[in-house]
This record gives sequence, structure tokens and C-alpha cells, in this order.
Amino acid sequence: MKKIVANIKDIMGIGVAFLVIFLGLCIMSDTFFTVGNIITVLRTISVNAILSFGMTFIIIGGGIDLSVGSVMAFTSVMCAVFMEKAGLGISLSILCTLLIGTAIGTVNGFIITKMKMLPFITTLGISYIVRGITRVITNSKPITVSDESFYTLGNGYLGFLPLPVVYMFVIFLILSTVLYKSRYGRKLYAVGGNEQTAKFSGINVERTRMIAYALQGMLAAVAGIIYCSRFFSGQPTIGTDAEMDAIAATILGGTSFSGGIGRLGGTLVGALVLGILNNGLNLLGVGSYWQYVARGIIIIAAVFLDVVKNAGRLNRKKKVIA
Repeated sequence: MKKIVANIKDIMGIGVAFLVIFLGLCIMSDTFFTVGNIITVLRTISVNAILSFGMTFIIIGGGIDLSVGSVMAFTSVMCAVFMEKAGLGISLSILCTLLIGTAIGTVNGFIITKMKMLPFITTLGISYIVRGITRVITNSKPITVSDESFYTLGNGYLGFLPLPVVYMFVIFLILSTVLYKSRYGRKLYAVGGNEQTAKFSGINVERTRMIAYALQGMLAAVAGIIYCSRFFSGQPTIGTDAEMDAIAATILGGTSFSGGIGRLGGTLVGALVLGILNNGLNLLGVGSYWQYVARGIIIIAAVFLDVVKNAGRLNRKKKVIA
């Protein structure tokens, strides 16, 4: 019960923001609170939420990943290449695509942990490399998939829910179990909270962080496969600013940039906030440029609150020590 109460408190701020925005849009738009539009919002946020779950793991561990958008585009293209050029079939193509995404994430983790490179610089460089290779392979043109059964993966339904939304919830449940119930999850929080203490406790800090980056690469590949199926082609241009949206949802959800603090439930609500905000502004006829302004204000506010909360924690620790 105490853990449940603590979890609710952790996401209380973003939960209130979600309710305020949701109720405001319900009042201002007659078409916002309809079954069709809510399902549209869920479908729209599904990919960002999947990427954000991986970003939550990385930021909890004290890192950052700016390559997820490029990896998503690359894996989208490679999935189409495997099916159309190599003729591997759907199942084997998906497996190979997931392995490629995981490998790229592992490379990120290896460079950061073993070569002691800054995560920001490393993942930014990998982003440019992967995006460039994607454009070289495709000449910046989509690769069409001819197998019609593949279309269902990104556009089908389970009951009234679109399949990407189902994937989102399944991944959320699996990763929540890993983060809160497994030894790895406890190690990740420890590494992000205090790296030196984690080392003295016998935790392999490098391996713990590398697993988080590998996971993020795999989830970026999942997103790439969904996009490939949704558009029935490998798209070399997708994923622009995807890492920014993932970071925004993660920070909005209460994950601290300083590491060691974060909840996947908060990240999911953060993705929902961004999704309903974009959807509501579209319904109200607000221009796309002003939507960027609104998202920027929300992100800055979230980071400011994170700074305030961290300052409060430090003050409480000082009082306890005194």
C-alpha cells in the first residue's frame, strides 16, 4: 500500500496537468471527447510512448539517447529491405530488424561505458551516422513492401483498440515488471542515484547502463517496424525530433535528469499529455508553429519543477545529516 501511495505521489503533478488540459479541451472542442478521437490520440502516442519507455530506463540510469529517431528510421528501412530485397519473410525480417536496433543501442552503450564518452555527444554522433547510412541505402526514397499481410501489424485492431496501442500497453506491463520487480531494475535505480555507491555495492555499472541502451535500441526498432507496417514502406525520413518527444514525455512524467528517479506510469501520462495537447490544438485550429511553442513551454516548466524537487530533496538530506 505504501508503494502504491508513493507511486501516486510521484505522478501527481503530471496527473493534475493531464486532467486540466483534458477538461479544458473537452470544454473548448465539441469533437475532442469522442470515442473516435480518443482512439486516434492513443494510436498517435503509441510510438512515442514506446520510445519514451526506453528513454526512461536510460535517464534513470544517468544517461541520454539522441539517436532513437535515426535508429527508428533505419530499422524501418531495413525491415522493408529484409522483406523486399532479401525475401526473408515477415517473421524473420522482424527478428533481424530487432537485432539490428539492439546492436545499435549496444554500440551506444559500449562507447559510453567502455570508452568513457559523454552520452550526449556519442548518441548525437551515432544519430548522424545512422541517418546518413539510411539515406545512402534508400537515396532518401521509401522502400515499398509488397506483402499485404504485413499491413495488419501496424493498422489492425484487437477489438476496438488499434494494434500499436496494444503493443504499447503490453510493453509497458513487461518493462514495469522489469523496472520494479527485477534485480536489474533495482541496480538501474542505484546506478542513476549514486554511481560510486553502486560500484562499492558490487553493481556492474557499465553492464547495467549498456543493457539500458540496448533496450532503447530494440524499442526504437519496434517503433520502426510499426511505422514500416503503418505506411507499408520503409521510410527514411521518419523519426525527426522523435528523441525530443521521447525525452519530453519522460521528463514530463517525473523522471529526473539527475538520474535515479522515475516511473514508467508517469512517462505514459507524459506521452498522453503531449498527445492530447497536439490533438487538441489541431482541433482548435492552432498553427503547427504555435504548437512547438506550447510544447517548449511545457518542457521548460517540467525541467524547472525537476530542479525545484531536486533542490528540496537536497535540503531535506542536509537537515537529516545536521
